[in-house]
Amino acid sequence: MQHRPFPRFRALAGLAAAVLAVAGCSASTPSEDAAAEPITISAAASLQSAFEQISEEFSAEHPEVQISSISYDGSSTLATQILEGADVDVFASADERNMSEVTEAGFGHEPVIFASNTLVIAVPQDNPADIDSLDDLAQATTVLCAQQVPCGSASRQLLEDQGVQVTPASEEQNVTAVLQKVATGEADAGLVYATDVLNEENVASIVPDGAEDVVNTYPITTLGENPGAQAFMDFVISERGQQILAEHGFGTGAEQANG
Repeated sequence: MQHRPFPRFRALAGLAAAVLAVAGCSASTPSEDAAAEPITISAAASLQSAFEQISEEFSAEHPEVQISSISYDGSSTLATQILEGADVDVFASADERNMSEVTEAGFGHEPVIFASNTLVIAVPQDNPADIDSLDDLAQATTVLCAQQVPCGSASRQLLEDQGVQVTPASEEQNVTAVLQKVATGEADAGLVYATDVLNEENVASIVPDGAEDVVNTYPITTLGENPGAQAFMDFVISERGQQILAEHGFGTGAEQANG
């Protein structure tokens, strides 16, 4: 089932408006009535490192908002959980397709693009299979994300664009699982996001040809009317939130607006 992406200009307009609101210090401050209502967050697995720092700084700035939990997994898994009734206040997806699954079903408000990511070839640090291009993946023990997961869809698009056929040794439900199989030597290589290898000392990365043409854009939305959730989303798309994402290797919403 294919979904048309939600209009980019609407998403970017929402980003601009939200950033201005944050600058005015009004939109990101929930009312006192909302202080006792905790928020739950579901975020794509690739966001974990960045969102842990974002949530820490957000909590310091907004002690009146309690983050009860953050769930990290493949975006398709998180979207399914929401559609099945999971109690979620903020959803950050690694692609627009899974976000559309949620919003077109009547969950969530207008999403905002807040980050982007590209793929790299991950190999063990000593690269025992001598991988240096996508072509080498065809003969190697290669692990990919499952096709319904954003990193899996992007991986297949990249391979198709470059005319490379790969039969994966396994298909994982999130990018973290792919990275771990490479880090532990269970696989010669895997396709993961550029951000995932930054803090993994047991893994090296290779930027493949065509990676710049396969870009995953990350939308975020709130579900329900919890002001604390809106405050968290506002922080993500604020200047500081965007700075944190950039420090963790993501392209930012501002870059999407300009390019």
